[in-house]
Amino acid sequence: MTRLSVNINKIATLRNARGGNMPDVQKFAIDCERYGAQGITVHPRPDQRHITFKDVELLRPLVKTEFNIEGNPTPEFIQLVLANKADQVTLVPDHPGQLTSDHGWDTKTHKDFLKRAIRTFHEAHIRVSIFVDPNPEMIRHALDTGTDRVELYTESYAAEYPMNPEKAIRPFVKAAEEAQKLGIGLNAGHDLSLQNLQYFAKNIPGLLEVSIGHALVSEALYYGIENTIQLYRRALGE
Repeated sequence: MTRLSVNINKIATLRNARGGNMPDVQKFAIDCERYGAQGITVHPRPDQRHITFKDVELLRPLVKTEFNIEGNPTPEFIQLVLANKADQVTLVPDHPGQLTSDHGWDTKTHKDFLKRAIRTFHEAHIRVSIFVDPNPEMIRHALDTGTDRVELYTESYAAEYPMNPEKAIRPFVKAAEEAQKLGIGLNAGHDLSLQNLQYFAKNIPGLLEVSIGHALVSEALYYGIENTIQLYRRALGE
């Protein structure tokens, strides 16, 4: 069964817009788990424009499912993940100040860099996932880094899905099959929503986890967060 990890960055963005502590990011994470989320994802960026480093510290003892921290493995980020003992770290090749993630790793070019970072996390018994485009070659080179999983960057699938679902999902099926063949675990995320998630989950072999934030929080404005999480769990086949 594919697990649902809720990315709570957008809740922190809303809080930061006015200062103070409304909405309460920590309470929101606890409630998401209570409503059925099987993990909590955060992506602290260097400018801390949404999730802050202090948020990560406060969330760590509260998250009882799986705590997934995403980010570019800079020395500061590595220190943050190690200090707060994430259950999973997802390595994303973001530039400082980047609005949102928009590409996966070139695992061939950055192989040695990723190897060093992954070794550091493995020494702390933290599972590692690498953010990649749906390219079998990048998954083959990811194997050499020692990563436990890859996370497929699904923006292109979400953009193409309304016009041609079969065409949209084709490269992701091939990437997933390559990951299965190599024995690499498979996650996915970015722009997945109630509109396109069910089709994706049904057609991608070996999908272990999806991380969803922007769409889920946006849809919760209409349906409520408890109902929305249940709708996502249903879309994943529950």
